[in-house]
Amino acid sequence: MEVVRSAVTKGGHLPYPPRGPRTFQAPPDQHRINRRIRVPQVRLIDENGTQVGVVSIDDALRRAESAQLDLVEVAPTAQPPVCRILDYGKFKYQQHKKEAEAKKKATTTQVKELRMSYRTDTGDIERQIAKARSFLEEGDRVKFIMRFRGRELAYQDLGRQKLVRVCKALEDIATVEGTPRMEGKMMGVILAPGRKKSTKPKESVAKEGPKEPPKSNEPVPASGAS
Repeated sequence: MEVVRSAVTKGGHLPYPPRGPRTFQAPPDQHRINRRIRVPQVRLIDENGTQVGVVSIDDALRRAESAQLDLVEVAPTAQPPVCRILDYGKFKYQQHKKEAEAKKKATTTQVKELRMSYRTDTGDIERQIAKARSFLEEGDRVKFIMRFRGRELAYQDLGRQKLVRVCKALEDIATVEGTPRMEGKMMGVILAPGRKKSTKPKESVAKEGPKEPPKSNEPVPASGAS
């Protein structure tokens, strides 16, 4: 007779949990709606945005049902809570869209570092400028760094001239944050995307006064002449 051994461990439980359908709980709604609003009175705003005033919760629910919409609690901490009659599905979609746009605007820009030397030739400088242009077009800031070692510190002016040349080559799409300056044994300058707007004041057009009548070439008669 064949003996079937149990897979039960000493603790009395199976070594592996049985497989089965997995269920995921949906995230809770951010707002209480309809029958989940459990307060005696609410300050109601109807589907047209009109301030109805303080009404009972039953009255507010009847108004929402008659409009075939939802009663949504938009300000739960107010006394009494503020509720609006609206399409909750559409309301959640608009809220999600606003949050996505806010996240898109709040994306942090990165600082891309590009290294140069005071001895960098023209070809390498042009390649670094091309890299910087691509970074700036993607919305990133660019920092050019130039390191000086030992006796190279005597050539700071030459390095500064090359950095100024780079800044001028990118001034059509970038704004220079300050001027090239030394930080220890390194000289650097930062460029931000976006060209700086011109602050040149507009020339004011002087208002024309009343025109004087044309002068006549005829001689003016002497006073007292008959």
